[in-house]
Amino acid sequence: MNTDGQPASVSEAQAELQRQNSRLQLLLNLTSRITSNLELRDLLREISANIREVIRCEAVGVYLADSASGSFTLLAMDFPHGKGEFYEGLQFSPLEGDPLRRAFDTLKPIIIGTEELASIHPEAYKITTAEGIRNHFFVPLKNRGRALGVLGVAHTTEEIFTPEEVEFLSQASGQIAIAVENALAYREISELRDKLAQEKLYLEEEIRSEMNFDQIVGDSPALRRVLELVETVAPSDSTVLLLGETGTGKELVARAIHDHGRRKDRTFVKLNCAAIPTGLVESELFGHEKGAFTGAISQKIGRLELADQGTLFLDEVGDVPLEIQPKLLRALQEREFERLGSTRTKRVDTRLVAATNRDLEQMIADREFRSDLYYRLNVFPIRIPPLRERREDIPLLVSYFVQKYAGQMHKRIETIPAAAMKKLTEWEWPGNIRELQNFIERAVILTRGRALEAPLTELRRVRRDEPTRAAAGQEEIARIVKETINALNDKKSVADEHAQKQREEIIRALTESKGRVGGDDGAAARLGLNRTTLLSRLKKFGLDPKQFS
Repeated sequence: MNTDGQPASVSEAQAELQRQNSRLQLLLNLTSRITSNLELRDLLREISANIREVIRCEAVGVYLADSASGSFTLLAMDFPHGKGEFYEGLQFSPLEGDPLRRAFDTLKPIIIGTEELASIHPEAYKITTAEGIRNHFFVPLKNRGRALGVLGVAHTTEEIFTPEEVEFLSQASGQIAIAVENALAYREISELRDKLAQEKLYLEEEIRSEMNFDQIVGDSPALRRVLELVETVAPSDSTVLLLGETGTGKELVARAIHDHGRRKDRTFVKLNCAAIPTGLVESELFGHEKGAFTGAISQKIGRLELADQGTLFLDEVGDVPLEIQPKLLRALQEREFERLGSTRTKRVDTRLVAATNRDLEQMIADREFRSDLYYRLNVFPIRIPPLRERREDIPLLVSYFVQKYAGQMHKRIETIPAAAMKKLTEWEWPGNIRELQNFIERAVILTRGRALEAPLTELRRVRRDEPTRAAAGQEEIARIVKETINALNDKKSVADEHAQKQREEIIRALTESKGRVGGDDGAAARLGLNRTTLLSRLKKFGLDPKQFS
């Protein structure tokens, strides 16, 4: 008899009936959640908690597999009295013979005691022993003949899993697998939708900021050589590095490479690395998850992901921060990356075209650019000649820009004076095509008749002002030196001497690092200071790092 005066067999039968009802209810709940809850982690947390209550075990976890890397992620965990060895987001690659791996590979449930792990997987044995786990049960989450992950159930007591529990969890795992597959499909569709929405916004932005000219203008030997190289490399997926001064039309050449390649029907995405604050380059390039940093109020897809199956144009690649360069190198070599704030590895198939007007080899010598990244970028270099090396193209460019801006301003300009054209052809154009374009736009604005009225005196004034600017720069350097010497000789007080010593050390560090503040070889590292602390002192002493570059 039991405490209620009923036969023990009746009491046990009622308890068994109650357990069966609970399990049936759990299966019904799983069926309902397959369609009602598509947020994967929330769904799996709820399922794990329910299974733990029904089975009366101490820990339940759901491990999802990454088919690309062969690793597993503990996506959801219900272990109220756990000590923290197992936690959501834990990633690991099981060894050969690991019970979790065997359950996944064989599509069959595995029951194993912790002591048996000692010889199979010492590290797993150490962790599970620390958590006090005695028995494990791993059930593959399989659907349509393939496994998506593994359901792990554990006891911290000597209690074993009964055949009824094994049968029930095997049934439940099939329902869980369907729920997981639906949630993964929903997430993939949601991400694709977000990507398409951001692509649309990006392309609309591209249309608004239309290229300054829609075709490459010129017929000089130097330009023809560039176009021959473009035609040669475009059909391949090789990385291209465009080298040339500012304003030479590197972006236009990058677009020509894309338009003549097999990816021409996919997205051409550009990122100017010099136009983005250092702290945001990683987010712009790789994207970020909601809450990844202060101000990240929503998920953002990076330019690398937007360019999947298309072309990514990294302009001013020499300005990529040193600390981000290893992640960029990995993305180029392995074609995989993680968004900022995420542990999920994403794979991309992107063709890279990079451009710079800086001397990357000198930057490597100055430890400002990684040599391994440079070799990865320098697969097929193309040097874009400056305008002074293709002077025969200047008349064609002048005529092209005159007609373009005259049309936009509803003016009729029929001739370009020979004297003006001669001056324009002789000018050095340090800003190259961009400078020429801006000059012609200004000339068209000033023109009142049918002949172009080019403000040629501006060219002469610029040339005349150059020595003045150089002299001004020398005067500024002389002023800094004079102030520094005067300050060194100033013995007004001990506090002044201490401040002057700090200023002198900062100047020496800036001189040695060539004006670079951050980074492993920057002034802050040389002084043993945080970057923000040094910036504060620079402001205090009125020092500008650019004066030392």
